[in-house]
Amino acid sequence: MDAYPADIYTEPRDVDPDTLNNLGPLTGMAGIWQGTRGLDVKPKAEGPKQQAYVERIELQPIDPQTNGPQLFYGLRYHTHVTKPDQVKTYHDQVGYWLWEPATGTVIHTLTIPRAQVVMAGGKAAADATRFELVAREEDDSFGIRSAPFLQHAFRTVEFRIQVSINPDGTWSYEEDTVLKIHGQDELFHHTDRNTLTRIGDPVPNPLARR
Repeated sequence: MDAYPADIYTEPRDVDPDTLNNLGPLTGMAGIWQGTRGLDVKPKAEGPKQQAYVERIELQPIDPQTNGPQLFYGLRYHTHVTKPDQVKTYHDQVGYWLWEPATGTVIHTLTIPRAQVVMAGGKAAADATRFELVAREEDDSFGIRSAPFLQHAFRTVEFRIQVSINPDGTWSYEEDTVLKIHGQDELFHHTDRNTLTRIGDPVPNPLARR
């Protein structure tokens, strides 16, 4: 919160249990999605390499979450990525998208099975159709943590994601993961982008179903 209350324990009263009606700028992302035209630009020993990918993302609403007086609505997600016409996992990712109505804050958490976690944050209006979130290595709140090898060889110093909710019902993202690669002077911009089309509706959160 921008200004913290003296009472840090008391939870808000009369919280609407229906997360799908309170997701603010995340509303257009709830559901099950597929993207077939993803493009990844990654570092290789011989230089940058482009790789097409296919992606499936499931974003399901969770019950409202509180930290004392702080209130979040959010989506729990799982992203699974393969190369076209392949079964082997190319990328796997889990985490949460969170919306704090009181401060207009969007938070994106991600964990990948390469031993790395990130939490990015940014501001948006409740009806925004475009927003950007940022995490930086040195930030105590919206930061980046990597296991020793990644920290040594491919240290992530910044992460950015821009989300666009499109008029045709799709949504798109562009990511820029800025790397300090061992033995290289210049930073490397590892980028990903895709547009997602809905293939399934979200399931209402448990409190809303009850």
